[in-house]
Amino acid sequence: MKDTLGVLLAGGAGERLSPLTRDRAKPAVPFGGHYRIIDITLSNCINSDLRKVYILTQYKALSLNRHIREGWSGAVAQELGEFIEILPPMQRVGKNWYQGTADAVYQNIYSIGAERPKYIIILSGDHIYKMDYGKMMQQHQDSGSDVTLATLPIRPDEVSRFGVVEVDKKGEVTGFLEKPKSTHLRSPWNPDMVDASMGIYIFNTDVLLPALMRDAEDESSQHDFGHNILPEILGKYKLSAYNFVDENRKELYWRDVGTLDAYYDANMDVASVNPVFNLYDEHWPMRTRVRQYAPAKFVYGQAGHDGSAVNSVISGGCIISGACVSSSLFSQDVRVNSYSTVDQSIVFSHVNIGRNCRIRRAIIDRDVNLPEGTVIGYNPEEDRRNYLVTESGITVVARDHSLYESAIHDIQLGEQG
Repeated sequence: MKDTLGVLLAGGAGERLSPLTRDRAKPAVPFGGHYRIIDITLSNCINSDLRKVYILTQYKALSLNRHIREGWSGAVAQELGEFIEILPPMQRVGKNWYQGTADAVYQNIYSIGAERPKYIIILSGDHIYKMDYGKMMQQHQDSGSDVTLATLPIRPDEVSRFGVVEVDKKGEVTGFLEKPKSTHLRSPWNPDMVDASMGIYIFNTDVLLPALMRDAEDESSQHDFGHNILPEILGKYKLSAYNFVDENRKELYWRDVGTLDAYYDANMDVASVNPVFNLYDEHWPMRTRVRQYAPAKFVYGQAGHDGSAVNSVISGGCIISGACVSSSLFSQDVRVNSYSTVDQSIVFSHVNIGRNCRIRRAIIDRDVNLPEGTVIGYNPEEDRRNYLVTESGITVVARDHSLYESAIHDIQLGEQG
């Protein structure tokens, strides 16, 4: 991987995760307690010995930038030329923001070229999976391919949600279908399944850069890898498929947590007794920004006033004071007060849950203060009047913007004065 540069796309708006992405980029959304979504891909990079990574950001990137700067800059040896570096939109080659995945890479073509990599691996910062990119690189080199795509076997009834890859018996890519309603294609490795693109690509640099420049000149292009770059080079270069090998060492696990329900389900798996996606795997450690909080604390032990948590992930700085928590995930600095219950919920950092509250199947954003006696998750109609409720019945409690609006108002008055 020494001659390889990673380009991690982390600029998506994440509209389907709103309101969790109202103030933060999708890759910065908390996951699994004290992690962020982007930590999963970055951990894959470090575990794969990929030590030169550009992160392309765009929307609402303040918290993401801070997380990368404070949590990941020390994960590589900078004195050896290694880096994990943020590249915000700089409009060096145009006057527009990123117009698509390919355009995001094209607009940073000078920074990429300055590193002179032999290979470029394109990654996404908003998926949950464990993968050794070194194994994919080994196949890329051994096969003499110009481009290698990572593929995942999916059921034929799922193809409308994926880019489908046509692969021959030699493992070479012969075609693409972007989210078809149905397809007759089947995987050469499993005749009951279809090969779907994971959005992970290895390019020879001398193939990718000219393709990006040609695409930038095409005004009709969507400037997207799946829609434009790959179909344009198909037939001109050797494209191969890499069948996903899961370092999780259980069933194949790859999740796009792009919707609230998918995000909720992936977190609930982490909190389960035997999770498919195991954060405690010493073979494939997950890294993140380590923040200085006191250990989690559980106090009181009387019947009905028992500070406890079962089948749950509780991060540092949390205090469960005479309350009961089950099947839930808490980020840092959460307090649950006496006689309250929290069940099957995801609670972000700096949340206070008052006394005698009942919370079930909820996602609670950071800095939320729930008053005494709050009930969420037991009356869907009542919840819909106050919060967002997903199709599967997950209640999402966003933080109150009145405090921010008041602060902005005070600043504006100060400026006028």
